[in-house]
Amino acid sequence: MAPELALCRNWNNSIGMNSPIVESRHGVTLAGGAPFGAGLLALATRHAPEIIAADSGADRLLRLGAEPRAVFGDMDSITAEARRRLAGRLFPIPEQETTDFDKALRHIAAPFVLAVGFQGARLDHGLAVLNTLTRYPDRRVLVLGRQDLAFLAPPRMRLSLRRGTRLSLFPMAPVRGESTGLRWPIAGLDFAPDGRIGTSNEVSAPEVHLSFDRPTMLVILPVRQLPAVLKSLSLPSPVPGG
Repeated sequence: MAPELALCRNWNNSIGMNSPIVESRHGVTLAGGAPFGAGLLALATRHAPEIIAADSGADRLLRLGAEPRAVFGDMDSITAEARRRLAGRLFPIPEQETTDFDKALRHIAAPFVLAVGFQGARLDHGLAVLNTLTRYPDRRVLVLGRQDLAFLAPPRMRLSLRRGTRLSLFPMAPVRGESTGLRWPIAGLDFAPDGRIGTSNEVSAPEVHLSFDRPTMLVILPVRQLPAVLKSLSLPSPVPGG
């Protein structure tokens, strides 16, 4: 049987900017250096069992009793102790043009990525993470926080959610869309980061249908809706014992 997660062992600094180093048949949990707890990590790994770290996210994982299979980043904040414990799993990327989140994403090949530890510490870092999502419109990356999750909406999607669920939309660039199942429909509205945004809309029907003309709209939901989002995006869950 092929391994669930494969690592390139011939790492060197001449490898292509977007060459995958980690390949997984299942979802990958990517940990960053912002605070997150055991509960959020357990939620993520329940659906994405392979664990990867971005820089000091490795220290967060070790403190929670988890070990990443690989660590990506410029390695400017990982501790010496984590370096020692994870020797052989470090993949330094010294360039300073991109964030550690971006560095990790471009070297992971997986059906989807659940990112924890990328929201809640510094506002500039959190905004950089959301900006990075727009650079990978063909990837399925969900950013999980203590209260909310955020992801870049595909061109069309259908969500099964309880009536009354908060659903916010935030445009990262000008975008238009259509909806059914929302208390305040969005058809005919022009969204833009410096104009109309869609904070605190509300689910009004058993199913929500969304479509957008550009891949630049963030969907923000309570983090407890993660299973519904994964189902909507048709993302595979691990098979127990498989």
